Amino acid sequence: MATTNDLKNGMVLNLEGQLWQVVEFQHVKPGKGPAFVRTKIKNVLSGKTVDKTFNAGLKVETATVDRRDMQFSYKDGEDFVFMDVKTYEQTYVSADVVGDAADLMLEGQDVIVAFHEETVLFVELPAAVVLTISHTEPGLQGDRSSAGTKPATLETGAEIQVPLFLNIGDKVKVDTRSRSYISRVTD
Repeated sequence: MATTNDLKNGMVLNLEGQLWQVVEFQHVKPGKGPAFVRTKIKNVLSGKTVDKTFNAGLKVETATVDRRDMQFSYKDGEDFVFMDVKTYEQTYVSADVVGDAADLMLEGQDVIVAFHEETVLFVELPAAVVLTISHTEPGLQGDRSSAGTKPATLETGAEIQVPLFLNIGDKVKVDTRSRSYISRVTD
C-alpha cells in the first residue's frame, strides 16, 4: 500500500482489480479546499489511457512489478522472443503485448520487460535507439514547403520525419516515446 503522495511515473497501481501504470501526475494545492493529485494512467493490458483525480493522502494499492533486463532475440511467428541477460532464459511475448515497440526493435536490442506474477505486462524500450534509414526520397535543395522534413522508412519498417539532408543508409537516433528524429549518428 502507498498513498497518492508517493505516486511516481511508471508506478503500477491495482485499481478495482485492474493494473494501471502512472503516465504522469501532478499534485495540486488549490487556494480553497483540500489538495488533490491529478493523474494520467494507462491500463497495462488494454493500453487505454484515462485521467483520474485522487484526494491527497488517499491510500492506493500498488502492484508488484518485476522489471527485468532482457534482450530481443528474434521473432517466432506472431511471438517475440526475449532472453534474460542474467539467467539466459527465453520468454515468448505476444505481438499485442509488445505493441508499438515492435517497429523500433532490432535483434539484439536491450529492453526492459515488466512482469506481474510471471505474466508479461509490457515491453519498455530505451529512451532512444539508433536505426538506419532504408528508404527516403532525395531532399531537394530549396524545398522548404514542409518545414525542412521528409518521410523516411527505417530498417525496422517504422516511418518517421527526418531533415531533408538525410539519405538512404544514414544512421539516425530516434526518440522511442515520441517516435521522432533526434540526430544523425556518425560512426
